Amino acid sequence: KQIKKLLKILKILGLKKRGTLKIEKQIQEDHTIKLIVEVEPEKMTTYKRRAATKIASRGNIPGFRPGKAPYEVVIRTYGEGAINEQAVDLFIDTEYSNILKEAEINPGAAGSLETIDSLEPPKFTFKVPLAPEVDLGDYHAVRLPYEWKVPEQKEVDAALEDLRQMYATTETVDRAIEIGDYVLVDLKSETTELNRTGFATFVRKEDRDTEWPYNGFAKELVGLKAGESKTINHKFPKDWEVEELKGKSVEIEVTVRTVRGVTLPDLDDELAKMAGAGDTLDTLMEAVKKDVEKRSQADYDDKYFVELIEKIQAGATIKYHQHTVEHEGEHVLSDLSNRLAQNNLDLEAYFKLRNTTREKFIEDEVHPVAKKRLERGLILDEIVLREKIQLDNETLDAEYNTTINNLVQQGLDLNKVRGGRKGQKQLSQAIATESASRVITRKALEMIKSIAIGEYKPVEETKEEEMKEEFTPVEDGQGKVLE
Repeated sequence: KQIKKLLKILKILGLKKRGTLKIEKQIQEDHTIKLIVEVEPEKMTTYKRRAATKIASRGNIPGFRPGKAPYEVVIRTYGEGAINEQAVDLFIDTEYSNILKEAEINPGAAGSLETIDSLEPPKFTFKVPLAPEVDLGDYHAVRLPYEWKVPEQKEVDAALEDLRQMYATTETVDRAIEIGDYVLVDLKSETTELNRTGFATFVRKEDRDTEWPYNGFAKELVGLKAGESKTINHKFPKDWEVEELKGKSVEIEVTVRTVRGVTLPDLDDELAKMAGAGDTLDTLMEAVKKDVEKRSQADYDDKYFVELIEKIQAGATIKYHQHTVEHEGEHVLSDLSNRLAQNNLDLEAYFKLRNTTREKFIEDEVHPVAKKRLERGLILDEIVLREKIQLDNETLDAEYNTTINNLVQQGLDLNKVRGGRKGQKQLSQAIATESASRVITRKALEMIKSIAIGEYKPVEETKEEEMKEEFTPVEDGQGKVLE
């Protein structure tokens, strides 16, 4: 009882019970920490005896059953070096987590035994990558006006024309390409992002920001006939949305496969019915207008939040180990691999087309993208912690159901998921995790937006306002508020 009381007093005073480890910490410039750990000889002797028992149980020492030979006999048989090596392994397996805990270290990845400094006394040096650290600075002082505007009518009209194109009828024509034609082409380039087989495009009179691979591409095909080819040289701007094409001059070989004349449907109630937007032209117009506004705002938000996060990052201090970037780089490479698979390519074929090696590509292109993604993610994670942003079941359920519905619309049959019930459960968990990530990210973005436009309210204050709106006072017939 007296010992427990003394330990309690020591805890109150902020002192720790003396353990069997003496740890010296040395912070390194690469965001790792060296832990120089000195172990009491008695503790190491315990591990040496365990090591001897383990070695003896695997071996065959004459006159003794496996694992029953005396310690001294095992040393004479296998040597002290083998005992020490096994003892160190057992020590690390058992004590490493305790070392981190006692040293109050938050690791960012698995550490490693750097050196065995001595065995008499037992002394080891570990190197441990630290978890990322983020100091956001005075992010509440960051300002960036939100200036999205409702699209003009001409953008709605353009969307309606696109819809007419979707439901147009075509017929193959034996003539050169003209404005208004629907064309099927093959594209070949050393940049895989531009390679396409059987790519369909519409030759518009006006340029469109949404035209692939760049505005005005289709008009450069005017005058070509089926079977003819043309080499097009184009330089993409430095701020192009596709990372691999930013600021690059490319040569694209285009071969025309088919030229088809187009007959557009009238803009009327029949088109509305075909498009599934109701029974009248008015309902179609309203649906298209809302869709245009939604896409316009989404595009603006993408650019706005990139700029806003960069402003926050300018005043922030972010520390992380190179291992963290490499880990994020694996995700970047995986995303690229999935995109290439859609064009029946793999990474090795892609590296050959780019005339590069895996190592050079990772160093020159993957790591810069990974670094940018990592730092943006770390900033948003810190915002979530600082502002105490939490998930709510209602929003999470809505996001989950939306994702499920979208997958079903794309043809997913939940009853035919590979793996039966187990597969369905794994899919459900993956969707729930992804939904939670999207919801919390949106909340964090809305939070930094509210700060940037000067409308910030702490989470607690927002919850209080929501509760006031939810519970409206009710009066009785005499003017008294009912409880």
